[in-house]
Amino acid sequence: MTTELTQQAFDTLYEELKQYRENFLEQAEKPLLLDLLLFYDSMNWFRQSMDKQDMSEEVLVDSFQYLMDEFLEILYRRDVAPMEESEFFDRTRHRAVRAQETDNAQDHERILKVIKRGFQRGNGILRPEEVEIYRSTNGDGNS
Repeated sequence: MTTELTQQAFDTLYEELKQYRENFLEQAEKPLLLDLLLFYDSMNWFRQSMDKQDMSEEVLVDSFQYLMDEFLEILYRRDVAPMEESEFFDRTRHRAVRAQETDNAQDHERILKVIKRGFQRGNGILRPEEVEIYRSTNGDGNS
């Protein structure tokens, strides 16, 4: 009988823990989901605005920039920010996806172009920046 009561107590506790965990996750996700729904509304507004025949290219560019700024604001509220621009490749922050040869040793590992913007959360890297860099062909560069 004691084993049966212990098992019943364990099952009850397990069920309460499961409900608490599910409710906790739902409550933790809710602010992000509400922000994403507001962003969805903004994208719908943008799409409807594009249907207007008299919208100039400048207005379209400004409207699209507004969407980008609004999306970055959602990220900022969660302590996520784009990485600051760098002149030279840093293995801790970047991932070189392409390399362009150069004869100039001073340009070795200089960032030529950002392919995908990197993001950080707090002091950590959330997503490294994907970049195209210069590679020195004269052997003077440090690898």
